[in-house]
Amino acid sequence: MTASAAGGHDQGAREAGYEPDPNRWRALWVTLVAGFMSLLDVSIVAVALPTIQRQLHASAAEVQWVVSGYALSFGLALVTAGRLGDALDRRRIFLLALSGFVLFSAACGAAPNIALLVAARLAQGLAAGFMAPQNSALIQQMFRGGERGRAFGFFGATVGISSAVGPLTGGLILALADGAQGWRWIFYVNVPIGILAILLGRRLLPRTRRSGREHVDLPGVVLLGLGVLALMYPLVQAESGGLTRLWWMFPAGAALLFVFTRWQRRLLDRGTQPLLDPRLFTTVRGYAVGAGVGTLYFIGFSGVWLVFALFYQHGLGYSPLESGLAVTPFALGSAVAAAVSGRLVDRLGRLLTVGGLTGVILGLGGTALLLRFAPLDLAPWLAAPVLFLGGVGGGCVISPNITMTLREVPVHMAGAAGGALQTGQRLGAAVGTAALPGLYYLVLGSRSDDYRGALFLAMVAGLVGMAASLALAAYDWRRDRRTREPHRPCPDDVAHSPVHSRQT
Repeated sequence: MTASAAGGHDQGAREAGYEPDPNRWRALWVTLVAGFMSLLDVSIVAVALPTIQRQLHASAAEVQWVVSGYALSFGLALVTAGRLGDALDRRRIFLLALSGFVLFSAACGAAPNIALLVAARLAQGLAAGFMAPQNSALIQQMFRGGERGRAFGFFGATVGISSAVGPLTGGLILALADGAQGWRWIFYVNVPIGILAILLGRRLLPRTRRSGREHVDLPGVVLLGLGVLALMYPLVQAESGGLTRLWWMFPAGAALLFVFTRWQRRLLDRGTQPLLDPRLFTTVRGYAVGAGVGTLYFIGFSGVWLVFALFYQHGLGYSPLESGLAVTPFALGSAVAAAVSGRLVDRLGRLLTVGGLTGVILGLGGTALLLRFAPLDLAPWLAAPVLFLGGVGGGCVISPNITMTLREVPVHMAGAAGGALQTGQRLGAAVGTAALPGLYYLVLGSRSDDYRGALFLAMVAGLVGMAASLALAAYDWRRDRRTREPHRPCPDDVAHSPVHSRQT
């Protein structure tokens, strides 16, 4: 443990009665490794889809479910899983979900046909969705004050980097695992890492004292699940005509979410604990804006990497590994900045997000211009340093935004709040990964060899989503400047401070 980690936790939190868990930093790394695996699996499989399709004799629509099915079940589970962690025991939910993730990863690798592979991916995504909100909730539980900001900085770096390095990691595994069955190691690699994380988690993760809020809102679970399903399903089916064939699911999903919101308010008025407390969005400072900033950012951010993979592999003839290496500068810049931004968020606040979003837009916008207009043999090399600068900006977006969104959430609502935040991000990612490749193929449909024009149009669309996120962040920063008050620890953190214990 570093000196700053051992001695840097907030003095005010100590005086308020918070007793830090001595294993908190080691426990954090266990959850981050598990979270990295689950988020990496959203994109790592994309580079192996052509191989999987050939080996399992699958249609294009069937093999697409290997990616979209995982994303769909992942997004459906988040809020319910977070609420169960709040009501029961985050440690128990996390370890059970991680065990399921390892088991279904092995099942994916061993799948003899496309039907069993898709079924295993759906189950793997569900396990990942149950695991993900426990990560942010355990940070809320284990850390206070300045330490919480640093812990969320590492968590945000995990979220951002996992999205950017998925294609590289998949390409590297395919290159090392030679042979027609090499794609199976994309799934098998999770097994030894996951088993080690389970063993360490059993020893290091703190238990959650039950708060008396064990009621789980089953009608709310059904309403929210159907609403999210109705919004996500047409998006994950976009490549097979889902947007035109299933357009009616969007208004149906919006109606279900409206009914869900009214039901949550009704439960609150009756004094019953809802699945997702509406007061998160109305009274917890920074939560509503932070959720909006994250959702809009992921609309532009997530689809960009699929478009890059398509351009480099189909347009320039790169291998999966070479395609992943081409976008690695962004991941490196993001890793460097995320480690630092967690320490700056208390001092700079929303200004840090505004600066980061500006950097991402300039970096990715500059990359789009270079790949569109620079000489083709030099363009990828010229784009590398610009991508690195964009990554530095990206490292100042996700980590600080997660910190500012969740830092004042009461501990007893941390799981549901983290689940709702990530649900918004998953919805944004679903929109982006459907819309941006769709625009890319739209250009190629009319001009089959205009790969550079297709990339440019898709990148511009992604930048629009990021610009909307920047506008919202800038609005919040200006509002915060007018009404600024010193940050105070949330009183509910003290009132509901969990008792940390360790299994020996």
